Amino acid sequence: MQRIPVRAASAAYEVIVEADCLEKAAEYLGPVVKNRRLFVVADERVWHAQGDRLRKGLADLPFELITAELGEQRKRLSTVEAMAERLHQAGADRSAVLAAFGGGVAGDMVGFLGAAYMRGVDVIQIPTTLLSQVDSAVGGKTGVNLAGGKNLFGAFLQPKLALIDTHALDTLPEREIRAGLYEVIKYGVIWSPELFDLLENKRDAVLAREAELIERIVAESVRIKAEVVAEDEREGGLRRILNYGHTFGHALEAETRYELLLHGEAVGWGMIAAGRLGEALGTISHEERLRIERVILAYGPIPSLEGVDAARTAPRVMGDKKTIGGKTNFILPERIGQVKVVSDVAMDAVEAAMQAALDAVAASS
Repeated sequence: MQRIPVRAASAAYEVIVEADCLEKAAEYLGPVVKNRRLFVVADERVWHAQGDRLRKGLADLPFELITAELGEQRKRLSTVEAMAERLHQAGADRSAVLAAFGGGVAGDMVGFLGAAYMRGVDVIQIPTTLLSQVDSAVGGKTGVNLAGGKNLFGAFLQPKLALIDTHALDTLPEREIRAGLYEVIKYGVIWSPELFDLLENKRDAVLAREAELIERIVAESVRIKAEVVAEDEREGGLRRILNYGHTFGHALEAETRYELLLHGEAVGWGMIAAGRLGEALGTISHEERLRIERVILAYGPIPSLEGVDAARTAPRVMGDKKTIGGKTNFILPERIGQVKVVSDVAMDAVEAAMQAALDAVAASS
């Protein structure tokens, strides 16, 4: 078991990383909940697959269950409103504690629900996908999508606790695991050459879900994010590096109406596009860019993007929430372990990078 502290400006809490910690959830949640009412708000598919384990772990801690059909296409304010109505009907007040049980969509939406309901209630994150365990459950970003873009409506709310059971990944389809690993690759490129080397050299063992390796990459990813969030909670500076691959990826998700790709897959493609743009602008060498791209593609496949038009998709980057004053910030690699923020990039260069990334994915399939 590993306890990783997160010391953000607005709150301090722990992330528990431990195999089978769902079965003893009350031990960890009890001190947070105390004598208040606990509402487990779960993705109904995740509850069907993992709910018995959490129910067993909460045997000594009373809770009330709210399930909902969640997913990127339902990651809208109307879904959050429906969950809020159910909380109100159940008599939840300002002392309520919400536990988000599911993947990244569940964590983002329940986190936003917690930030808004009664003007703010406490939230515990219990992520069940690799992507949510290494990324979205930690750091306090919450929100929902608008038709024009991803996560454009939300709030910051740090959880009171994040409980990560790496054995929850056992029931995940391989595609979900690979999608999460793209986010782990991100941490290697932006921060940790050692983590990148591990992913490069231990690919088969990682994809085989060797327990020790999975716990190691989850814990290391959480530690990196905790360090970044401790220095910059609200994305005013350093935290922007966590958006590596996301500016391009969000544009692709919006262009494909959140129907074609898992979020991690879009980020994987976005990192390829960022590398192509970085090489074109001279931030990274051809050899280093190629090494990164090879590792990304080695954890594929990224679904076919046939029919996606780079010229039509490129302007969507201007609608990303990272665009400020009409300038979009791109996180571009310099070398493995270091990235930089670049703005004022010409649209034709953005389009060319997107087309190159589309071609790279097509060639790898």
